[in-house]
Amino acid sequence: MDKSDFTSTISKIHHAIRPFRMPTVTKEAKYVRDPYRVLISCIISLRTKDEVTGQASARLFARADSPRRMLKLRANEIAKLIYPAGFYRNKAKHILEISRALIERYKGRVPDDIDELLTLKGVGRKTANLVVTMAYHKPGICVDTHVHRIANRLGWMKTKTPEKTEFALREILPRRYWIDINDQLVIFGQNICQPISPWCSKCSLERQCPKIGVARRR
Repeated sequence: MDKSDFTSTISKIHHAIRPFRMPTVTKEAKYVRDPYRVLISCIISLRTKDEVTGQASARLFARADSPRRMLKLRANEIAKLIYPAGFYRNKAKHILEISRALIERYKGRVPDDIDELLTLKGVGRKTANLVVTMAYHKPGICVDTHVHRIANRLGWMKTKTPEKTEFALREILPRRYWIDINDQLVIFGQNICQPISPWCSKCSLERQCPKIGVARRR
């Protein structure tokens, strides 16, 4: 895909998502600017609706907003605070393990390296990339289900997993779009280019989009 095509497509997406609110983790990164809170919000957000993530994160950080404060809580207390986030009991255990590892191995600081982040319990490539890009503004491409689906729907690549989509995007996407691509496609995917029956009639990309894999649309 030509770089000018990316510029045109991403510009249209950026314009289309202006009326919609930004994801919770992005708010943490932009307004709080604390890598630990970004990391823990990411953990809570996995397989969880954004509004639930926001409320759960707020309750938890009101009690503990640093690794040392978090370790003063028990797993069942954390679980209650982040409920009804998906897999809240497992996430509570991971939050404690991450907090302990940060103190023991990194003096309480969240690493700014993807490979280092991947050594933490419960942290996958999506979370690691999001922390690196959102909290540290370093190059990375966070790929979740929305990014994976839309990139393939637009015909940018033909990949089977989010991880393969990440590495494909690293090859073809101009670096200036790396940090923001997740936010843009997540908001676009939640509100317009939805998984089932996307709002093609409202989409500024309707004419140019090949709609790969789209069986029904509105």
